[in-house]
Amino acid sequence: MPGILSVKTPPDTTPSHILVPEYQNGSTNSVRTPSPLTKRLPSPSPSNSRAKPTIRTSEKVTIDESSLDNPNLGPFLLKLARDTITSGENPNKALDYAIRASKSFEKCSGQGLELVMSLHVVAAIFCSLGRFEEAVPVLERSIEVPDVGNGSDHALAKFSGFMQLGDTYSSMGLLDRSIWCYESGLKIQVEALGDWDPRVAETCRYLAETHIQTMQFDEAENLCKKILEIHREHGQPASLEEAADRRLMALVYDAKGDYESALEHLVLASMVMIANGQENEVASIDVSIGSIYMSLCRFDEAIFSYQKALTVFKAIRGDNHLSVASVFIRLADLYYKIGKFRESKSYCENALRVYAKPVPGTASEEIANGLTEISAIYQVLNEHEEALKLLQKAMKLLGDMPVHHSTVAGIEAQMGVMFYMIGRYGDARCSFESAVVKLRASGESKSAFFGIVLNQMGLACLQLYRINEATELFEEARGVLEQECGSCHLDTLGVYSNLAATYDALGRVDDAIEILEYILKVREEKLGTANPDVEDEKKRLADLLKEAGRARNRKGKSLENLLDSNSQRMNKEVTKKRSGFSFRT
Repeated sequence: MPGILSVKTPPDTTPSHILVPEYQNGSTNSVRTPSPLTKRLPSPSPSNSRAKPTIRTSEKVTIDESSLDNPNLGPFLLKLARDTITSGENPNKALDYAIRASKSFEKCSGQGLELVMSLHVVAAIFCSLGRFEEAVPVLERSIEVPDVGNGSDHALAKFSGFMQLGDTYSSMGLLDRSIWCYESGLKIQVEALGDWDPRVAETCRYLAETHIQTMQFDEAENLCKKILEIHREHGQPASLEEAADRRLMALVYDAKGDYESALEHLVLASMVMIANGQENEVASIDVSIGSIYMSLCRFDEAIFSYQKALTVFKAIRGDNHLSVASVFIRLADLYYKIGKFRESKSYCENALRVYAKPVPGTASEEIANGLTEISAIYQVLNEHEEALKLLQKAMKLLGDMPVHHSTVAGIEAQMGVMFYMIGRYGDARCSFESAVVKLRASGESKSAFFGIVLNQMGLACLQLYRINEATELFEEARGVLEQECGSCHLDTLGVYSNLAATYDALGRVDDAIEILEYILKVREEKLGTANPDVEDEKKRLADLLKEAGRARNRKGKSLENLLDSNSQRMNKEVTKKRSGFSFRT
């Protein structure tokens, strides 16, 4: 990601996003942060259990606070901070140096870009220590300092501040705020560099990946189109960067169900990678192509693509690499879909053997993600206890870090579904409740997934005879899904149906009738009058209308009767939502 330019940066230097900048002769050398599609963790502390070679000064450096107005002190302190990080010494000492450097720059230059750079270093060290909340006000201050009217250096410094703040919010799990920061940074960058600068394409790519994380696929598609337009504008032969962007576009089309378009972009990306001798990347694309073929029910072609990728991964990366396990999982899913359950379970076991002894350096969140995928397959194979064990192990690997809250919430929701299916309704409600709390804290309380989780929690409450709580959950789910999916979407109609049932149980017959009449109208328009679901709704509505004629003498329908009459429909609802709970950031 493009980042800050110092005052002395040559005009032809391509800026890049920084984690902890290195200050050398007034220029900024930087390291790009990971893609948002990569599971992001705080940068590890430079100090850990293993001894590292250190660079020690011959004597302890002491700084007189009263000398902070010395113009030579800021660069000296900033260099000390960066040398301390590089040498592996105490990061808190580096933080102290960086904070005092920013104070010195504040006194000496006031609005200078040296101050901005020092604030970026302070924030980066805070993030490396996991102190994201303290990094936020520092970055907000770094955004206030530059004046875009003072030239491109100031504009790009402000841009870098927005992008680093977006990274910080992303690490905190606040993706909505993160996207706002990235969009603000992109706007400034476009004004400074123009619409067709290659660096704009890089930022568009970064923002598109974040939109994919939040399932905002239309926004991601528009950004990907902009990126490809920039490539065409420069008229260069197909590059590795363009191949990566076509893969991103394919991911968007896949998510939107446009599989033919996704396949087209993947094939074009594969051709570029083959031409550039990128055998490893070609294998990764073959995996994606196999998944598209599976979505198109072209199973033989999917198996061929998966097996081709598996052979390459084993040869290049080794039998115990996670990429090998990932292909095993896809083959397991494929064989389940074509009804070969023994082969499906065998591939799951092969993947589990890889996760039991992964190659050194494997990230725990990658293992957790794989265990979650295998659990989903065990779930559809009706091996719920084994599936629950895998999910619990995945949650243990992820821990309680804010950056993982959205992923853990998805796992807890999936556990809730399984608890519900085996009749452990109390455990199901607890799992859903924990997921809801995390999704609210992560800023995802307006997503369609959040509405689905609320609906499932309501079903669990209904089974526990907590009908008032269930009603409140269904009402909130209705509001979310109406906003995100529309009032005619099948998920929204499912919540309407559940809400009508609870209103019926509470004796609110008129409200239940009003909802059922709307559901029936929409289902007849979309499904036809002969559809079984339409017949069910007609029968329910007819019963309510008949009882409404005796409304003065009618008591609320008992919850036992409600559960008996709707148990089959609710079980269908849980099964339908299962795939939604495999969602993860």
